[in-house]
Amino acid sequence: MTRTGTQEIMIDFRSEPDSYRHWQLRIEPPIAYLTLDVQETEGVFEGYKLKQNSYDFGVDIELYDATQRLRFEHPEVRVVVINSGKERIFCSGANIGMLGLASHHHKVNFCKFTNETRLAIEDASARSGQPYICAVNGAAAGGGYEIALATEWILLADDGTSAVSLPEVPLLGVLPATGGLTRVVDKRMVRRDRADVFCTLEEGVKGQRALKWGLVDELVPRSRFEEVVRQRALELATRSDRPTGVAGITLEPLQRETTDESVTYAWVNVDLDRDLGVARIKISAPTDPPPSAPAELADLGVHFWPLAMARELEDALLHLRVNESRLGLLLITTQGDPALVTDYDSFLLAHSDDWLVREINLYWRRTLKRLDVTSQTLFALIEPGSCFVGFLGELIFAVDRSYMFEGKREDSDLPPPMVRITKSNFGPLPMGNGLTRLQTRFLGDPASLENARSLIGRGLEAPAAEKAGLVTSILDEIDWDDEVRIDIEERASFSADSLTGMEANLRFTGPETLETKIFGRLSAWQNWIFQRPNAVGEEGALRRYGTGIRPKFNQQRI
Repeated sequence: MTRTGTQEIMIDFRSEPDSYRHWQLRIEPPIAYLTLDVQETEGVFEGYKLKQNSYDFGVDIELYDATQRLRFEHPEVRVVVINSGKERIFCSGANIGMLGLASHHHKVNFCKFTNETRLAIEDASARSGQPYICAVNGAAAGGGYEIALATEWILLADDGTSAVSLPEVPLLGVLPATGGLTRVVDKRMVRRDRADVFCTLEEGVKGQRALKWGLVDELVPRSRFEEVVRQRALELATRSDRPTGVAGITLEPLQRETTDESVTYAWVNVDLDRDLGVARIKISAPTDPPPSAPAELADLGVHFWPLAMARELEDALLHLRVNESRLGLLLITTQGDPALVTDYDSFLLAHSDDWLVREINLYWRRTLKRLDVTSQTLFALIEPGSCFVGFLGELIFAVDRSYMFEGKREDSDLPPPMVRITKSNFGPLPMGNGLTRLQTRFLGDPASLENARSLIGRGLEAPAAEKAGLVTSILDEIDWDDEVRIDIEERASFSADSLTGMEANLRFTGPETLETKIFGRLSAWQNWIFQRPNAVGEEGALRRYGTGIRPKFNQQRI
């Protein structure tokens, strides 16, 4: 649960257009318009109002849902315009009242989720033939400008008042931590001295200065604003490779049963052990073979196993992050026929050029990235009856440790577990650092990476998997239960804070990218700043914002 004062809030990440309160989705092929029109009194908990198109978890959950639906349900959409439904206000960013009231845990997970949503927008622009542009018709402050930064083209109304700003440092004593700092200098390539000035100007930058500094791409007179926005959208649409004359698939409501002991879906089951602080995630393999051709996916829709399973695992991860943060260890297992998983893996690889298969592959890629940045310990248990194959086998390389059972159990007819790597593990599913998980695993050890490549398609039992460096430990039946239990109990005895820092650093070896800077450097600093008195103390900026009383800052540098 997320605690806010005396309140206890369960955040539900499931949404659909009929329940949107803050976004309006309008389809005018080849353009989709996503219009932000926030309802002030519809926050996720009490005590604040969402004034000036500011946002909280609920607003961003709807935005992410809309980006998913546009990709899967609307192949006819070749460009997306984000705009505002309020006169002369685009978006004032994350709601400051909400941030002042929210628990530290809520604030940090909110920033993480909004970052992932921005990255999903950029992913759609780069890989789905569905680029986003932003029409800024007023003030775009903080997280409002960060929404614009996630798009490919920013149009600013040239009316003497519309402006962009990142005022968190001078105004709130925190950072533009949904990627603002990183995107300004690493994506838009704004000169760092200008970025320094920009990020300390509470009032922001407008007009020709914003254009000259590279903070926006185009200035448009208000009298022609809608006309030019549509014109730019149509120009971008001509570059898209989205198909014509095909139907999308409906993202039907995700079915989930939640109790105090479990979270259950069709293909994913999560058992909650509160005494031990562990969530056991079991992913079940399909029972039917894949279709023979992508054309059959239209009939299967969201019931196509890789898509259904990805949706369920993503929802489970988000639920565990935000609502079950005291369960510090996620134990990941699989169950089912490895041959069937191999068949699905082959289907996804063979038809990766099909627009819908491409979207399913990208969805799994994003879900794995959510796992990578989840601030909980990740262990995989490879037991008899498991099916860690190909794209599902990526889970082994995403976790902090993997344990593999050696041989068979005496009281079971299940064969010894095996690991099978495929071409899916060598390119289609990179991490945020731009490398595959195997490249990251064998950083500085190209011989082991090439050896792993030579093992593509082979079913590797425990000794062979250990020799190839694909698992952390192998244990026979005599040692399995005790050794795994001891390691779990030992992990639970460590400081959660130090584990979060250690795991986040060890998961992202290799090159630094925009994503790793956002989730590593930027998020880590924001996490720290969110706990400092200058931000959240009784005299801090977040607490005193809107009261008319200036904050008092401790000026000691640390």
